[in-house]
Amino acid sequence: MNWDWEKLQEKRQRQTPPPPQGEEPEDPFRGFQIGGFLSKYFSAGIPLGSVLIIALLLWLASGIFIVNPGEVGVITRFGQYERQVGDGPHYRLPYPLEYAEIINTQLLRTIIIGQSSEVAKLSQGKAEESSMFTGDENIVHMQFNVQYSISDARKYLFNVKEPDKTIAIAAEAAMREVIGRSNIDSILTAGRSEVQADAFGVLENILANYNIGVRIHAVQLLDVQPPSEVEAAFKDVASAREDKVRIINQAEAYRMEIVPVANGTAVSIVNGAQAYAQMVTQSAEGEAGRFTSMVKEFSRAKEITKKRMYLEAMQNILSSAGAQKFVLSKTAKGSVLPLLNLEQNAPLFDKSAKGSGESQGGGAR
Repeated sequence: MNWDWEKLQEKRQRQTPPPPQGEEPEDPFRGFQIGGFLSKYFSAGIPLGSVLIIALLLWLASGIFIVNPGEVGVITRFGQYERQVGDGPHYRLPYPLEYAEIINTQLLRTIIIGQSSEVAKLSQGKAEESSMFTGDENIVHMQFNVQYSISDARKYLFNVKEPDKTIAIAAEAAMREVIGRSNIDSILTAGRSEVQADAFGVLENILANYNIGVRIHAVQLLDVQPPSEVEAAFKDVASAREDKVRIINQAEAYRMEIVPVANGTAVSIVNGAQAYAQMVTQSAEGEAGRFTSMVKEFSRAKEITKKRMYLEAMQNILSSAGAQKFVLSKTAKGSVLPLLNLEQNAPLFDKSAKGSGESQGGGAR
C-alpha cells in the first residue's frame, strides 16, 4: 500500500492548534524533514519492509572484521570478555551487542620516563620524575626508556586499568629502587650496564605480580647527569678518573714492552754464563786428565817423558808468532858474544830510568 504522506501531514496540521504568537513550534527532528524523506521513497513505490530488510542486512554485515598478521582480536559482549581470535577474517555480533578490539602483539612499544638534563634545567615539568636519590646520598637526573610488547591481549585489556601508565609507574619505581642502592660514581661511569640489568629484573618481577600480560625487552639509560649546581665538579672528577685510567694504561703498555726485553736479556746472560761455566769446567777437566795421563807416562819412562816435554815446550816457544830466532854455526858460536838487544825485545823497560842510570853510572856498559 502506498501512503500519501503529504496529505497525512496536512491533516495533522489542521488538527493541531496553532502555537502562540511570537513562539515557533519545536521541531522534534531538529530540521530533518522526515516526512519529505519518507514520501520521496514511498511515493516511488519502495515498500517499507524492503527498506527494513536492507538496513538489517547492513547492520548484520557490520560484524565482519579482518585481523592482520601479528595482531589478535579481542571480542567483548556488552563490555565483557567473550573470546579471542587470530589473524584472518572473522565475524562478531554487530555493535552494540559485541565489539572487537584489535591488538598488535608484535609491535615493540616504548615508554620514556624522565627527561634529559638539558630539559631539566629549563623546565620543572617532570623534575620529580627524573630526579632520583642515590645510595651515597646524591641526586642524579635520569632519562630512560622501557621497551615492551604485549604477550597476552586479554590480560593487557582487562587485568589492569591504563596498562601503559601502570608500566611507566612500575618502571620508575624499579629504577628508583636500583638507584637507591647504587653509588653515583658507578652510575655515571662504568656501572650503567649493571643498573640497566638490575632495573630490568626488578621491573619484570613487579609486572609479573600485576599479571599485566606484557613482556619486557629492554631498559635503557638515555641520559644520566648530576644536578646542574655540582655538574662542573663531577666533570672534573670524571676527567681525573679518565686521566688515571689513561696513565695506568700507558704504564701497563710500557711494562709489557720492557719486561719481555728484560726477561730475554736475563735469559741470554744466564745462558752465556752457563755455557762459559761448562766450557771452563770441561777445559779444566781436560787439562786435569791430560796432566794425570802425563804423570802416568812419566812414571813409566821418565827420561823419554822429559825429552818429549822439552821438545813440546821448545816447539811452542819457537812456533810463536812474535819470537825472533838466531841460528849460529858451531864455528861462530865460540867467537860471537851472545848478547841480545834488550831494548828492542823489551819495550816495556822505562827508557827514562835507563837514561838516568847511564848518567849516574858514568857511561858504564
